[in-house]
Amino acid sequence: MKRAILWILAFVITVSLAIYQRKTGPTYPVEGELVLAGGTIQYSLVRSHGGPGDQDIVLFDPGNAVDEAVLHYRRYRIDEPWTKVNMVRNGDNLSAFLPHQPPAGKLAYRVVVASGGQAHELTPKPVVIRFKGGVPAGVLIPHVCMMFAAVLLSVRIGLGLLVREDIRRLVSMAVLFLTIGGLILGPVVQKYAFGEFWTGIPFGWDLTDNKTLLAFLAWLPALFITRKGEQRGRLATALAVVVMLAVYLVPHSVWGSEFDHAKGEISTGRQSATVDAPVHSE
Repeated sequence: MKRAILWILAFVITVSLAIYQRKTGPTYPVEGELVLAGGTIQYSLVRSHGGPGDQDIVLFDPGNAVDEAVLHYRRYRIDEPWTKVNMVRNGDNLSAFLPHQPPAGKLAYRVVVASGGQAHELTPKPVVIRFKGGVPAGVLIPHVCMMFAAVLLSVRIGLGLLVREDIRRLVSMAVLFLTIGGLILGPVVQKYAFGEFWTGIPFGWDLTDNKTLLAFLAWLPALFITRKGEQRGRLATALAVVVMLAVYLVPHSVWGSEFDHAKGEISTGRQSATVDAPVHSE
């Protein structure tokens, strides 16, 4: 019964961490609603596009409160004029398309709606969307499952340490899932998405790759020491759990691959911030 409770608790914590990581990351849609005189419009402005084709931007306007909606976009970190596209109504939806970009290419975009003679911008600053190549489900799903399992096992190991449980077998499983999911399947996903297997140290500063590497290096001492004796490895294991959870709390895709439109190449790591001018200042 105690073990079952620990597994349930570990699962709940892991799911909570996964939700937190996704919602705080730069790929989670910007969602909200805008109340107008004629009704309320709802929007979910996407920040990630995978695979071929353009990206549609859609507003939900069931009350026909919007007289006109315009999509403004330009290449990210490029000082160039905004391109304007009128959004087309189709029933309750208003939509327009962002043009496809090369892998890791980014666009900054805004949506301005007109209602009752007044213009309203949906967001106070541009939304940034990153494009990437399509990743086959046969690669992506095992990668996600393996990484989830690695984090689940890490949480379960941490709980096991608190109740002085023998965690040697769990440590071996955690390292196995992290190795397969992060160091084998992870680079394959990266290759499909952005054209490179590895963009972390020593080839770049991609934070996702470096987080995986840091977690793996933290688990290696725990793996070898626990094999020599469960008690001797408890401190190293506790440290590995802390490192694993710490890197997992960092939002996914932060400081990731980005196509430099000026240089025509992909860069990785932290890029300096660019402040986009408001649409109405043109």
